[in-house]
Amino acid sequence: MSEIVKPYNQEDSKKEQVGKMFDNIAPYYDFLNRLLTLRIDVLWRRSAIKMIKNRNAKKIIDIATGTADLTVEINKQLKPDQIIGMDLSHEMLEVGRKKIAKKGLDNLIRLDQGDSENLQYADNSFDVATAAFGVRNFENLKAGLTEINRVLKKNGQIVVLEFSRPTIFPFKQLFNLYFKYVLPLIGKVTSKDPKAYQYLYESVQAFPDGEDFLAVLKESGFNSNKCKKLSLGICSIYTGFK
Repeated sequence: MSEIVKPYNQEDSKKEQVGKMFDNIAPYYDFLNRLLTLRIDVLWRRSAIKMIKNRNAKKIIDIATGTADLTVEINKQLKPDQIIGMDLSHEMLEVGRKKIAKKGLDNLIRLDQGDSENLQYADNSFDVATAAFGVRNFENLKAGLTEINRVLKKNGQIVVLEFSRPTIFPFKQLFNLYFKYVLPLIGKVTSKDPKAYQYLYESVQAFPDGEDFLAVLKESGFNSNKCKKLSLGICSIYTGFK
């Protein structure tokens, strides 16, 4: 299992620190996502949703929903009977709730505050579970994925969108320079939290991507697990079934 990378210090729990970090940067989160990825993150989310378009899913849960970007897009494209977004950060959810209210989706999307490693939902509740740029922040990756497996129905699908590490020369080297030095500097100035985007780089480096993540999915009870790389390996979509 990978080392545990925390945003601020080694004493407090990762869960506590991640919640605090996202509370701090919530007002700037959507703007920085668009700026730092040149809006490619929007295309990544749409690619993830394509993985479940033919599932005819009625109940969907979006884990670590943040400001509900993926939740809103899922509702727009798939029109499920029920969609719940869940996140640890109160402030991120507040931004998401304002976004949902502005779009008039209050009666279609519900946002819950909760712990991804101790989900508040019954066994076999959902047809599909999604997570965009969130599993990297779990304190215990296997525990979080096992919980997602628990709340999925039999043959339910998991779709995880997460940053990964490019391997193609010289794109790998150029991207690492941007990710390690430029991105944290912009994030520091814009979000007023000097640690948040440094943590982004460090957590991506520590995350078990590619085949390593597929192995964790298998250990967590998922089968037929696959990985699809996007944008020369900056990001990956992982899929599996209960």
